[in-house]
Amino acid sequence: QVQLVESGGGLVQPGGSLRLSCAASGSIVSMWLMGWYRQAPGKQRELVATVTKGGSTNYADSVKGRFTISRDNAKNTVYLQMDRLKPEDTAVYYCHAAITTISTDYAVAHWGEGTLVTVSS
Repeated sequence: QVQLVESGGGLVQPGGSLRLSCAASGSIVSMWLMGWYRQAPGKQRELVATVTKGGSTNYADSVKGRFTISRDNAKNTVYLQMDRLKPEDTAVYYCHAAITTISTDYAVAHWGEGTLVTVSS
């Protein structure tokens, strides 16, 4: 079994920063594409950022220049550094990872439970 646990969410003022972490545990062989999604109240879940195993990144237009995604394969962890936060960034942020385990020869998608980020003055 693989478990993804997010941390780092909380309340922050506009213009502030937060750093989200997502740690994966279990019988992990390889972590492939990893990313962050978010869902705001009354909105559909949307892609925020992704990072490939090779380090190639992709960002939603709304967060380009403000958010930075990174990964540490040795720690089975993906991060999301969020700077210059705006009220519209308020959402539950979900970690996503495609992972190959000892019992599979293909990547399986996993989701975290989510961590709430609230940007308000």
